[in-house]
Amino acid sequence: MEVWGVILMWLVSLFILYIVIFAAVKDGIDRSEVGRLIIKKYAVKEEIVPVSDEEIERELEDRFKE
Repeated sequence: MEVWGVILMWLVSLFILYIVIFAAVKDGIDRSEVGRLIIKKYAVKEEIVPVSDEEIERELEDRFKE
């Protein structure tokens, strides 16, 4: 049982480390001059289209009716 606890702790710690590194790199790129230049020049950042709850419910109802 001790081995499984150690393995589980390693997996959890690696996952947390992955999230921290991912967030730091993404934030670092977004705030850097190069990142701003790329976003401005190539419009890499996508616009998030707001979707209402009613639209989601209608789409799900249509899928499950078929």
